[in-house]
Amino acid sequence: MTSTFPGPAQSGLSVVIPCFNEADNVEPSYREITNELGHYSLEMFYVDDGSSDGTLEVIRSLAATDPRVRYLSFSRNFGFEAAFSAGYRYATKPWILHVDADQQFPAAEAEKLIEAAGQGNDAVFGVRTNRQDPRLRRWGTAAFHFLGRRVLRIEIPPGATAFRLVRAELARKIVDLRLGTPYFLATVPRLTSRYTCVQVAHRARERGESKVGFGFLASHAIELFVGFTRRLTTAASATALFAAGLGVLAAGAATFGLLGASASAALLFALLSVVLVVLSLTVRYLVVVGAGQPRPRQFYVREANVLVDAADRLFTPEDPAGPRLIDVHLGKGVTA
Repeated sequence: MTSTFPGPAQSGLSVVIPCFNEADNVEPSYREITNELGHYSLEMFYVDDGSSDGTLEVIRSLAATDPRVRYLSFSRNFGFEAAFSAGYRYATKPWILHVDADQQFPAAEAEKLIEAAGQGNDAVFGVRTNRQDPRLRRWGTAAFHFLGRRVLRIEIPPGATAFRLVRAELARKIVDLRLGTPYFLATVPRLTSRYTCVQVAHRARERGESKVGFGFLASHAIELFVGFTRRLTTAASATALFAAGLGVLAAGAATFGLLGASASAALLFALLSVVLVVLSLTVRYLVVVGAGQPRPRQFYVREANVLVDAADRLFTPEDPAGPRLIDVHLGKGVTA
């Protein structure tokens, strides 16, 4: 595979680091990234997802001493997808490296992604070879990939994680789609076939606690299963029609005394369970459809040291109470 587009080793990269209550991890992540990747043309883009601890203060102090540090701070917690989407939208380098603040993926492993990108790939995903997470979390991920890829036939890079290197233009196109159920891993294959996965090391979290719980993972999986394939809803519809036909036959059999009372009751409860399952899937599908309707922006920015699109700001330039946003390219301050 060949490509005329220069790789990150030649053109530079933006390292996007989403943060939510990661005050203890911001500075260590900064040191590791600069030590391991500082020889590249580098930008470090921290996105504070409405943290309630000292995360923003630490980021501000880094930005005050290192012009390579850019940041956005949300007006509230908008979630992981919104945090990295904002970083992808405002990153300035041709390539984007996504690194979580918890440092479970060593920054040095990015060299493997960079090498694969140089071979003509538009996106490269890291795959954990020695995952250092609780067993239940590992089992959940395995089940997710089995159901998504094998059962529902959704094209997802096998074993892919958030540790990834993506052409910035591609990342921004995905973010700007404003999908009702955004799912980056499943959207990349819909836009390009030039992606790959590479094995990378993984380590246990040393500081703080994971913000990704079972509830988030389950909800995210359901959004993928409903929003990126029709197989589930098609199967539900077929099952509902079969149950309806069976119910009609059972009603006729009961009328003519061919079905006893106990058998009729058992069949009734079985059909009711089928109806409830189909109803739950239908409701979830309607939620997905509703999410695609006009709605607020994916995130709103309260503070930044980069110039932010007016539509993404919480305050307008006419509001004197708003914070100042700095256009680092022009060196001018504007009131946001």
